[in-house]
Amino acid sequence: MKIFIIFLNFLIFSSVSAEENFKFFLNKAFQNNLQLNAERKKLDSVKQSQNISKSEFLPSITISGDQTSTTSTNRTDQSGTSLSDSNLDSESTSISLEQKIFTGFKGLNTFKKSELEGKKADLELKQVENQTILKTAEAYFDLIFKSKNEIFNILNVNLFERQVESDSARVQKGEITLTDLAQSESSLAGANASLIKAKTEFRSSIKNFEIVTGEKAPDTKNLNEKVSIKLPNSLEESLNLSSLKNISIQIAKINYEIAEKDLNIEKARLSPSASIKVSKTENKDFSSSIDSRDDETVQAKITWPIIKGGENISSIKKSTYDKQRAKLLLKDTENKIASKTSIAWSNYQSSKSVVDATRSQLKAAEIANEGITLEYNSGNTRTTLDLIQSRSLLLDARIAFAKAERDFIISQFQLINQIGSLSLKTVK
Repeated sequence: MKIFIIFLNFLIFSSVSAEENFKFFLNKAFQNNLQLNAERKKLDSVKQSQNISKSEFLPSITISGDQTSTTSTNRTDQSGTSLSDSNLDSESTSISLEQKIFTGFKGLNTFKKSELEGKKADLELKQVENQTILKTAEAYFDLIFKSKNEIFNILNVNLFERQVESDSARVQKGEITLTDLAQSESSLAGANASLIKAKTEFRSSIKNFEIVTGEKAPDTKNLNEKVSIKLPNSLEESLNLSSLKNISIQIAKINYEIAEKDLNIEKARLSPSASIKVSKTENKDFSSSIDSRDDETVQAKITWPIIKGGENISSIKKSTYDKQRAKLLLKDTENKIASKTSIAWSNYQSSKSVVDATRSQLKAAEIANEGITLEYNSGNTRTTLDLIQSRSLLLDARIAFAKAERDFIISQFQLINQIGSLSLKTVK
């Protein structure tokens, strides 16, 4: 029975640990994020625009019909003799089929433009997905850091409470002065103020986590801090990857291609266009002498716009400027991404060094505080101020190390986002 209970507890613990990790809440954010769902609807809408552009190459069929009833009264002939009233009812039904033969490549460029807009919408969706991953990572690991920060401050308050109690007893024995006790009481008040701030920041991080993920914040004790991301090995590799895969650059390239298609579309407006139209019309009671008539018409139409008040020429010039602007924006985006990638790489490297430095700082602060505390409690030469300073340094070292760990993880997400490789598959 005991073995069964132990096994059951192991299963429960494993299931909790498996669920309450970063990947679990990242999947929840992908399901619940409103902006992400809105971008998915936008992509569906753009896909329909592609279907609309295909209609340029397909024939259009139109069915129309009308019915007319005419009553003529007070009729007279040329001599003034009255004529009898007359009624004429007529019906007309027609069906026509029209096929565009040539539109100066306007239809082809419009279709290619719609394809590019579809690719752009897909990239914009991925861009929002990346931002969702980044925000989720920031919220998740900030929640862990703020939880640790609160715990560190609680421990600090507990230490100073015990110190105030101990110093009060030592004052009675004449081992320390009232000034020493006042220093301890002042430090306790400061520790309580810091704890209030830490609690407030922790509550804010909980709220932010729930907004980003759409899930209730879990017990931070069960959160798994480990995450695996494959990163580039050098700045040069990072720059090469970002120039090829960064989503902002890819969108800027597509915007330039769209501007090219817009220019081609405007040029096509000056080209001749041709279409053919076949129609059949059935008329009943066409006139008083003709009871019915069927007409079949085949019409070939060619149009070639020459002058439209300068509208076409101005439209071409406008599209030319838009194309030039898109090219400049593409170059500007490439420069900005190269700069941001370099900054992200530097932040990643520096944050890694900060983690190592603060780890050493924490280890030294723990050793120093332990020694000073023992010396103070044994009535050695250590003063109350020495003890307070050592505990303050220990608290700062703990917070600095926890913050460095958070910043180091976030810097990895920011770097991989800049090189364009951030996705659900790259986060393990």
